[in-house]
Amino acid sequence: MIITIKKNADQREVDTLISSLEAKGVKAVEIKGSEFNVYGLTGDTSIIDEKSIKAYHCVENVVRVAAKYKLANRMFHPEDTVIDVNGIRIGGQENIVVIGGPCAVENHDMIVHLAQEVKDAGAKMLRGGAYKPRTSPYSFQGMRTEGILAMVDAREKSGLPIVTELMGEAQIEEFEQYVDIIQIGARNMQNFELLKEVGKRTTKPILLKRGFCNTIDEWIMSAEYIMANGNPNVIFCERGIRTFETETRNTLDLSVIPIIKEKTHLPIIIDPSHATGDWKLVESASLAAIAAGADGLIIEVHDNPECALSDGAQCLKPKKFKQLIDKARQIANVLGRDI
Repeated sequence: MIITIKKNADQREVDTLISSLEAKGVKAVEIKGSEFNVYGLTGDTSIIDEKSIKAYHCVENVVRVAAKYKLANRMFHPEDTVIDVNGIRIGGQENIVVIGGPCAVENHDMIVHLAQEVKDAGAKMLRGGAYKPRTSPYSFQGMRTEGILAMVDAREKSGLPIVTELMGEAQIEEFEQYVDIIQIGARNMQNFELLKEVGKRTTKPILLKRGFCNTIDEWIMSAEYIMANGNPNVIFCERGIRTFETETRNTLDLSVIPIIKEKTHLPIIIDPSHATGDWKLVESASLAAIAAGADGLIIEVHDNPECALSDGAQCLKPKKFKQLIDKARQIANVLGRDI
């Protein structure tokens, strides 16, 4: 349920209304807008009588929301959410943000060197996996804390904020201390206990990847878990879904960009590397994503993909990465944005 409060309403009456509603067991979340303030009610709103709410002089309108997700719903929050990461703004009509770096942090010198290369190419943030979820237990599992600290050093030298994947609750404090954007990977999209904990224990931006086989509504509900537990800073990331097609690693669903923007107020970025699994397809997928309205790209980059410890086949070399950004900037400019 959404309650729109009149402009210049008596705050004492508003407080009385909200207190009476919360006494019935629902939670009222205030969303401030330029024209109106809105309260979104979560919980069992079936017991709330709309007419009794409209009786308050401070109330402009009351609308019941059919969708299960509330806090992520654009009806609750008509204005685009823009998430600030160390001065870099993601969402709305802000510049498109490109995040670059290797699939895995392989050693200290490699990530420090690559950080400067992706920055020189035009990237605004550095990605890299320190804790790696691998299908095989015999594959490289990442440098773990040593990898995180290597990324921290890369940030200090390059000035780029860092993005890396959180695997479990035990690492939340470490990520809260060192990481700028915490990634929840596809395998953990419906790890509801983990989603609750990142909602409760951090307000760092959460990059929420879509699961391999999940619907859009399921994906949004995962964002709702994070937001309902206290962290409103969620960024969606489409990384391709599994279909019957075998030509690409996954199938990139670009239709989610306008759908997410219609259903929610949260930013969305695209991962063309995991979506395609082939470096030759990354540029085309990236340009299409920008044209469709994506707020950013997260792309894997490696100096020597042939020797990469993880996903070398989908990594761009720095020179190709720069060429991609230069082309993407032209499309962004047509849409009134920049990179």
